Amino acid sequence: MAKNLYLTTTEGESGKKAITLGLMELLLRKIDKVAYFRPIVHISGSEKPHEHFALIKNYFSLDIADEQMFAFTFDEAEKLVTAGRYDEFLEGIVRKYKQLEERYDFVLCDGTDFKEETSSFEMDLNARIASVLASPIILITPAHRKEIYNILQSIKIARETFSARRCRIIGTIVTRVHEDRCDQYSQILREQTDLNDQFTAVMPESSIINTPTIAEIVRHLKATVLFGEEQLNRPVNRFSIGGMHLENYLWGLSDGTIIITTGDRVDIILGAMMVNQSVNFPEVAGIILTVEFIIDNMVLQLIQGLPSKIPILVVTETITRTASLMENLKPDILPENSHKIQTALSLFDTHIDSEELSRIIIEAKTKIITPKMFEYGLIQKAKEKRMHIVLPEGNEDRILMAAESLIARDIATLTLLGDENKISSRIRELGLDMKNVRIIDPQTSELTEHYALTYHNLRKNKGLTMDAAMTAMNDVSYFGTMMVHLGDADGMVSGAVHSTASTIRPALQIIKTKTGVPVVSSVFLMCLEDRVLVYGDCAVNPNPSAEELAHIAVSSAETGMIFGIEPRVALLSYSTGTSGTGEDVDRVREATVLAKKIRPDLKIEGPIQYDAAVSRTVAATKMPDSEVAGQATVFIFPDLNTGNNTYKAVQRETGAIAIGPILQGLNKPVNDLSRGCTVPDIINTVIITAIQAGK
Repeated sequence: MAKNLYLTTTEGESGKKAITLGLMELLLRKIDKVAYFRPIVHISGSEKPHEHFALIKNYFSLDIADEQMFAFTFDEAEKLVTAGRYDEFLEGIVRKYKQLEERYDFVLCDGTDFKEETSSFEMDLNARIASVLASPIILITPAHRKEIYNILQSIKIARETFSARRCRIIGTIVTRVHEDRCDQYSQILREQTDLNDQFTAVMPESSIINTPTIAEIVRHLKATVLFGEEQLNRPVNRFSIGGMHLENYLWGLSDGTIIITTGDRVDIILGAMMVNQSVNFPEVAGIILTVEFIIDNMVLQLIQGLPSKIPILVVTETITRTASLMENLKPDILPENSHKIQTALSLFDTHIDSEELSRIIIEAKTKIITPKMFEYGLIQKAKEKRMHIVLPEGNEDRILMAAESLIARDIATLTLLGDENKISSRIRELGLDMKNVRIIDPQTSELTEHYALTYHNLRKNKGLTMDAAMTAMNDVSYFGTMMVHLGDADGMVSGAVHSTASTIRPALQIIKTKTGVPVVSSVFLMCLEDRVLVYGDCAVNPNPSAEELAHIAVSSAETGMIFGIEPRVALLSYSTGTSGTGEDVDRVREATVLAKKIRPDLKIEGPIQYDAAVSRTVAATKMPDSEVAGQATVFIFPDLNTGNNTYKAVQRETGAIAIGPILQGLNKPVNDLSRGCTVPDIINTVIITAIQAGK
């Protein structure tokens, strides 16, 4: 079953709120626990975030705190995006979304409201958000004051924008269509070949929904209600300025008019009261009194004593300014307006094929795993057990900055190795907050002698002397490795300054490989735009034998499973199946046979070319009966030259995030960083190591 749905539009004033109400009711008929989430809310003036959720929360009795229902205000989002801080922006949205996903069966995500001046910016923003949440999309486009050609153009542009972000639109709803054109527009939508893969529907314009009420005017003008509190749901069709003498002004009145005047125009005020009691005149909706002149107390008492009163509002603006504000008033559906709410739900039920739409939504489960969603999942896994990771390069700035972030997010317990005074001084110089970090200096630690003795006992049959063991334990890499071996830490991450050999050699000597695993190897987790793949070995073994390749394949599959990736293993070569011969392809063929013997339960295929491993079309020709071809998730390269170049090419050309190298095959986790690693690389590697340690 699908877990989410993203509702977005092509422009403002689309009638999206009515669709949101209809979709929430539809989803709650089929699914027990449905959450409502707005990644971004538009807030203006003194408006509060809760005003954007009151309608949905109140009507559907949702028990969700307001702060859980959104990630950013529009201004906050715009600042982050224009500053190029897209990662921080998207991470914030994923974090808030995931908190809801963990508690609810389904999350309805409501896109931005589209301010006229930011519409193109907002469309791309919604596409990015829907993409990172891996959410199918319902697209809304309004027909108000537009011809069908313009509507289809809007849909086409939106589809192109969302497709460019690898989003999947499962339905398009055209709203605010004139009643007489609904059937015609429905037929035209059905005839569009580029829309025949999705749900389409048309909803008519509603005069009830699109006519503002007195209550909406009160909120828009921030008005005070003098009289008529019980009549705030009156519809307002137009406004009129009461400036003429009463006998002349009466001729211009019509049903639903709200009169804007000043407090000293007693004739207009009382005349409006009398108009509503006369069968010879249209019914006035209400009166707005502006700031220029205050209504007299005697007049107030007179009105107070009348048996029937119309709503009278007071504003702090001038007549001119009030009229300008009224021009900009956009009709809304307020939580207390049950008539508008029921009208919206009735329109949805009448014009939307609910059963068909619910089937499409529920079946729209996506297998897409976006990098941000994957990274969030890794963080949550690491937090579950909060393992202890040792970082031997405690005097390196990048390590310190990464450590601060890891501690602040409560991802792992950390120990830094190095000179305590120098590290503490550097932490202060960088302005970092790391009160809870432990620092050990191998040169002075009381553990050093014990570690040296243990190391000596492990290696004395290799000719290691006690003096050499003591010297080794003064080295941060050996000291950190011994911490992991003896259980004083759960894992180690190094390599920002030290070479790969300096990281792996102590691990091979002290921690050693798992029983039955003859080779330590590595993988990268390749976070593509819509999925995560495992690439191995791209960092350790230059020319693995057939036996080593087999074990690399099995270890890589097991690593994939640790991180929630279903392993379908492709052993790569320049030939697919039995079509080619030669020493290299024969080695891969032999490795495939051995890997299947080691783990007969795994789906393993080889030799296979990369295109046949990833493309269902190619696979249908080259390996039609394979369970791996066309859908591989774990890729085993025949040698380091091929693997290292391939992962770097994919990373550079696609913008993929490459997490790793992740070492595998050791009894306890030790991972190596690139000396060119960034702070996010270090954070990811520590998270990976913590997950390996806690499995």
